[in-house]
Amino acid sequence: MILNDRKLKLNEIADTLKISTERVHHIIHEYLGMRKLCAKWWPRELTFDQKQRRFGAVFEDDKPEFLRRYVTVDETWLHHFTPKSNRQSSEWTAHDEPAPKRGKTQQSAGKVMASVFWDAHGIIFIDYLEKGWTIYSDYYIALLDRLKDEIAEKRQHLKKKKVLLHQDNAPCHKSVKTMAKIHELGFELLPHPPYSPDLAPRDYFLFSDLKRMLAGKKFSSNEEVIAETEAYFEAKNTSYYKNGIEKLEGRYNQCITLEGNYVE
Repeated sequence: MILNDRKLKLNEIADTLKISTERVHHIIHEYLGMRKLCAKWWPRELTFDQKQRRFGAVFEDDKPEFLRRYVTVDETWLHHFTPKSNRQSSEWTAHDEPAPKRGKTQQSAGKVMASVFWDAHGIIFIDYLEKGWTIYSDYYIALLDRLKDEIAEKRQHLKKKKVLLHQDNAPCHKSVKTMAKIHELGFELLPHPPYSPDLAPRDYFLFSDLKRMLAGKKFSSNEEVIAETEAYFEAKNTSYYKNGIEKLEGRYNQCITLEGNYVE
């Protein structure tokens, strides 16, 4: 099986052979002498002070209330072509075999910026910005005004609740003008420690899943990749988004256990 498809996953082999994944792992490593090659990276080495600041990220004690009020946002590029990740391209190899060669590994020049606002109920709205434009404070402030309107229309349960807004520390998010707008709109800004994508649902969950889906696909226009993205999100049910945000609590706890180091 492995020789026919070196990208097979342990659970796929286990399902086919009707044995446990543990047994499959043992056979592959101990009897066949094979291992799966892929790469892994972290954003940067954290300083002691940065690790300490990661302790300040707190998942509120009232979990149901937190999930009702939590809204998060971030931006990501949607490329017309995104190569598969090292993990997606990893293959089973014998110990004396060379690492497999990969095809095209560069993202396409064609791309569109997606600003995604979402919560435990799903996508609230997505804004798309063409390549060549930059999200400055004024542009982001306009998106926050739109967020207020979209919430009023789509999230009736937040009519008399203060939104818990979770964003990263991008300049357009943290400018004086943006902070004033967030205060004006009545949003409560949740703290987000710097260099901490592992504590952001959009990074460890939403965007990583989206990029895996898009990886290896080729699009000829912004409209095509946008349509694929919209269809992907629309196909997800509420539990998908809720589960992604709920994982944040466990990650906060792991971060504390790891003394501020990155959570896998």
